[in-house]
Amino acid sequence: MKSFFDKFSTFSYGFVALSLFTTALVIIFWALYSTYIGVISISTSSDVFVYTMLQSVSSIIISIAIIDVAKYLVEEEVYRNKELRKPKEARETITKIMVIIAIAVSMEGLVYIFKAGTKDVSLLIYPSFLILCSVFVIIGLGIYQKLSATIESHTES
Repeated sequence: MKSFFDKFSTFSYGFVALSLFTTALVIIFWALYSTYIGVISISTSSDVFVYTMLQSVSSIIISIAIIDVAKYLVEEEVYRNKELRKPKEARETITKIMVIIAIAVSMEGLVYIFKAGTKDVSLLIYPSFLILCSVFVIIGLGIYQKLSATIESHTES
């Protein structure tokens, strides 16, 4: 029964990773198509063009984060198919996930800053909070790395 469940969970993770990757590719192609349409119809206002370009960049950034998550699922759950038995493995896994999140949030914040800059300066509050959140994620990750490395050195001695 355990062998069946292991194969089923590996298949499930593989299917989810493939679905995420396919979704990310569709988003990327849609963003490129929107950009193409925006370039062709450049006779429209420049505000619409800039908004379309920033929306495309935002979509591609989100897609890259989705691809990173799919890659992580394949690497950790399909190929390696392991449980986290050691503190070092847990720390490395959490670090990978949090770095993906921090990069995606900071890049989204940066794109939103450019979007807000083209419209109204008072709209900079939300993107500023996004960048601030990504900074806190990185600080928290640094604290977690320090504490877990200290614990690892104590448990290995």
